[in-house]
Amino acid sequence: MFELFTLLANVVTYDILQLAPSSGLAKSVHFFVEDTSKIFFLLSVIIFVMGLFRSLLAPEKVRLYLEGKPKGLTYFLAVILGAVTPFCSCSSVPLFIGFIEAGIPIGATMAFLIASPMINEVAVVILGTIIGWELTAVYVGTGLLVGILGGWACDVFKMERFVEDYVWKIRTGQIVMPAYDNSLKGRMTFAWGEVKEIVGRIWLYVFIGIAVGAGLHGFVPTTFFADYAGPDNLFAVPLAVLAGIPLYSNATGVIPVAEALLGKGVPIGTVLVLMMSVVAISIPEFVILRKVIRLQGLVYFASFLALAFICVGYLFNALQ
Repeated sequence: MFELFTLLANVVTYDILQLAPSSGLAKSVHFFVEDTSKIFFLLSVIIFVMGLFRSLLAPEKVRLYLEGKPKGLTYFLAVILGAVTPFCSCSSVPLFIGFIEAGIPIGATMAFLIASPMINEVAVVILGTIIGWELTAVYVGTGLLVGILGGWACDVFKMERFVEDYVWKIRTGQIVMPAYDNSLKGRMTFAWGEVKEIVGRIWLYVFIGIAVGAGLHGFVPTTFFADYAGPDNLFAVPLAVLAGIPLYSNATGVIPVAEALLGKGVPIGTVLVLMMSVVAISIPEFVILRKVIRLQGLVYFASFLALAFICVGYLFNALQ
C-alpha cells in the first residue's frame, strides 16, 4: 500500500518537476512529497480509529482509574495509560492538578506526563512503517522504562515539596463527567473531531520536521554526520540531548528527522536521544509545567531525564 506514496513522489519529482534523480534537490523533494503524503494519511486514519477508542477513555477516566492503586503499580499503569492517551502539553497543567487532587502519587503523575508525549499509538504506527518495527519496539520499550524510572525518581527525591502551594489548596470536589453520545454516529463524529483537532494542532510541526528531514536527506553529506555524530564521537549523545532542548515537536513531527539521520548513518542511540529530548525535555514543555512546579523541581526533573537519555544513547550505540 505504501508504494502509492513512493509512486506519487516519483511523479511529482521526476515527471512534473523533471528533476535529475542524482541531484540533492530531487532527493529532498522526493523525501518531502513521500513523507508528507504518507504521514498525513496515516495520521488521519490512525487518529480516527483511535478516536473511536478514546470516546470511552477521557482524561478524567484515566485519573479515576489510577486513583487508589498501590504506588508501585501506579508507575506501570501510568506509563501504559500515557502511551495510549496522546494528550498534548497543553493538557499537562490540568491533568497534573487533577491527579494530585485525587491523591495519586506525584511519581505516577510525572510518569504519565513523561510517557504521554513520548509514546502514543499514532507515533508508534508511523515510526514502525517508516523506520522499521525493530527500532520502534526499542523506542517504545525505552520510553516506558524512562517513564517508570522518572516517576520513581520523583518519589525518591520527594518532588511534592516543589509543587506550587496553590495546587494543594485546590478542592473542586467530584468532577462531573461530560456526557458522550455512545451511538455509532456519535462516536464517529467524536473520532472525526479528534482528527481535525489533533491534525490542526500539529500539522505545522510535522511539516517542519519533514522539511528538516528532507534537507538533511538531500543536501547534508554523510561524511558530515560521520565526523560529528558518528559512533567515534563520544560527545554526540550529550550534544543530541542539548540539541533537542530548544526545539518543540511531538513524537510524530520528529520522526522524519530521525528517518533522515538514520539514513545518513547516525547511530541508533544518538537518534533515540534526540527524539526523546525534543518531546520530553524541550523548553516549551517545561515553561508549561513551571505553572505547577517550582523552578528547582524542574531542574532536578530535567537533569534526571537528560542523564537517563544519555545512558540510553550510550547503551544502544554500544549494542549496535
